[in-house]
Amino acid sequence: MATGIQVAMDCADPDGLARFWATALGYKLEDPPEGYTSWPKWLTAHSIPEEEWNSASAIVDPDGKGPRLWFQRVPEPKTVKNRVHMDLNISGGRGTPLAERRRRVEAEADRLLRAGATRLGTLEEYGGYAVNMADPEGNEFDVH
Repeated sequence: MATGIQVAMDCADPDGLARFWATALGYKLEDPPEGYTSWPKWLTAHSIPEEEWNSASAIVDPDGKGPRLWFQRVPEPKTVKNRVHMDLNISGGRGTPLAERRRRVEAEADRLLRAGATRLGTLEEYGGYAVNMADPEGNEFDVH
């Protein structure tokens, strides 16, 4: 049996980055624990100071298939290229004509630009097409 994973991302604004990635991936913000109707109610009940409320956030796949993504605030900014990055597979794969894959990739890249991403470049290799992007805090990812 495979080991389940959670993907953790260091960041400056956990809530903002969680909301971006929820939009990018079709995920949702994680629901508060049972017995609480909101995260502020849970945080208040556990005496978490309000200035700490944005120290972490999480998003989950509403279908329960993908990994949970955890965003944790750290004091230092991102300074170098990611060693690990996400690839968003939206093109339909090699069975889809290249022109259609390009159209799908460009449409998704445009949607993510409107959500706060930055376009870094285009990758055309091995018969594929991808757009290299960065999230609002500069973490690189590819749309292909």
